[in-house]
Amino acid sequence: MMKTYHSIFRECMVVQSWSRRHAKGCVLSSPLSSKWNCKMVMVRCQSTEIPRDDRTYYITTPIFYVNASPHIGHLYSAVTADYLHRYKLLRGFKTRFATGTDEHGLKIQQAADAASQDPQSFCTEVSQRFKHLFQSCNISYTDYIRTTELRHRCAVEHFWTVLQSKGFIYKGNYEGWYSTQDESFLTLSQVGDAKDSSGKAVKISLESGHKVEWMKEDNYMFRLSEFQSQLRDWLEGNPRAVQPERFHRIVLQWLQEDLPDFSVSRQTKRLWWGIPVPGDPDQIIYVWLDALVNYLTVAGYPDKHSQWWSSVHHVVGKDILKFHAIYWPAFLLAANLPLPQTIHVHSHWTVGGKKMSKSLGNVVDPLERSQRFTTDGMRYFLLRQGVPDTDCDYDDDKVVKLLNAELTDSLGGLLNRCTATSLNPTQVYPYFCINSFPTRCAGGQEGRAAAEDYHMLDSVYALPAVVEQHYESMHVYKALEAISGCVRQTNGFVQRHTPWKLNRADSEDQKWLETILHVSLECLRIYGTLLQPIVPEIADKLLSRLGVKQDEKSWAALDFLAKYQGKQCPFEGRTLARDLQTSGVCSVTSLLKVDTIILSDFIL
Repeated sequence: MMKTYHSIFRECMVVQSWSRRHAKGCVLSSPLSSKWNCKMVMVRCQSTEIPRDDRTYYITTPIFYVNASPHIGHLYSAVTADYLHRYKLLRGFKTRFATGTDEHGLKIQQAADAASQDPQSFCTEVSQRFKHLFQSCNISYTDYIRTTELRHRCAVEHFWTVLQSKGFIYKGNYEGWYSTQDESFLTLSQVGDAKDSSGKAVKISLESGHKVEWMKEDNYMFRLSEFQSQLRDWLEGNPRAVQPERFHRIVLQWLQEDLPDFSVSRQTKRLWWGIPVPGDPDQIIYVWLDALVNYLTVAGYPDKHSQWWSSVHHVVGKDILKFHAIYWPAFLLAANLPLPQTIHVHSHWTVGGKKMSKSLGNVVDPLERSQRFTTDGMRYFLLRQGVPDTDCDYDDDKVVKLLNAELTDSLGGLLNRCTATSLNPTQVYPYFCINSFPTRCAGGQEGRAAAEDYHMLDSVYALPAVVEQHYESMHVYKALEAISGCVRQTNGFVQRHTPWKLNRADSEDQKWLETILHVSLECLRIYGTLLQPIVPEIADKLLSRLGVKQDEKSWAALDFLAKYQGKQCPFEGRTLARDLQTSGVCSVTSLLKVDTIILSDFIL
């Protein structure tokens, strides 16, 4: 019977959204019996668990257009997807992470001509710049896809053939506005009047500001209009399908307007750099249809994609939201394939409040900045300052101030203090004394902990759940804000009790000193573990300094302050790792440099 349910889901993917309005009106056609319609499946499945591998996770960035070198926005997309990939690995998921380059289209053809190169050589050169940037910035992708690869061409040709065989692609005539810069067809309501640099009146895209031209040609058309109600049902039944909520609302507003059929090919005499339409060499497949299929290509389409495709999540910039939240789901519905689990949308980075552009000379080179501020420094800044539903402004001074305040002085200072030989001459993980720091329910037992110390413990105990919530919703800045707040509390805890003033010759003072250090190192262990998806190098060196083994760095191994809970602590008495700086190994200090000036020693 469960196989029957799955066959119905394959016949109508929209039922996965649990949309009652759709279910009431949909009866699936032969070969299924009329009683097996979406409404029946919905009712039955409300009390029946459909088995699926909930520990599989597939995350993608958009593939980046190779008409120009990468900028800070590209790195932000990649770092965002990378933290999600690393976070899921930390939680024990089997994950796949895809990125790559989009290498077809008129813009590439023109850019290669301008550079006096053949398109393939031009694409290879620019794609390598993206790959070098991502490798330099510790982007841990599992797949790097180029749309000029043979495997991708095969996937696109198969996908086209499926859509055409189902009657969703037909030969027609397109007449309307087209933006070469955006590789996008536009309706009359999306076009406005403007003047170019010479004062000449031109038509532009109201969304991007790029110039548009009137185009009239015989092309292949996609029946987008047939999917408007299904797309609306999907979004209304899945409030988290597009995140943040602001962008979900925007897509629903778009779906209130008519969705006309649109062209999915260009004539070869206008555009030849792309994948030819199967069976019609005079037409080239529309670059966006070609590009979007890359997500399926990586998953193994058309033969081996089912394991990964059921758990796909996309990270995209807001400028390509319509392609991913309307066109792409419509294509998938037409091909009878599951829709994405979530489309995570982020906003743009500006400089001085203005969009980055070559003409303004304000494009931020991400590779140069990651070398100046370190890889982890740039990762932390982008994820700490980036707000998904609001444009963010980049400034070098802000980078320095943030890294100094939160990574170097606060987190680095805490680690330095608590592992210094002056406080911990034996260089072991100190022992916790429950008499010095009794639990609240200890029946009036007096210890040396203050009320603020218990508040700190409450905050750190709650921290993993808070971070999990914000990591899952892509509000990373809130997660890092919470971690930073706890780090400040822990610094306050150490400062409040001044362990350097305690008398080591007094046994009670010695126990209290060790307890202060034990609690502080436990806090640092939690912070280091939670920060692994964000600053992997710093987090790894921090945890290694504390003597934490590789199999103890997972989310499941957090277990904060076990001795306080009456359990055994595996770290007590364990020798701390050697001071990496004095042992001649690259230390965390070298990970935090600005303009060749070391911000602060991260590990003494």
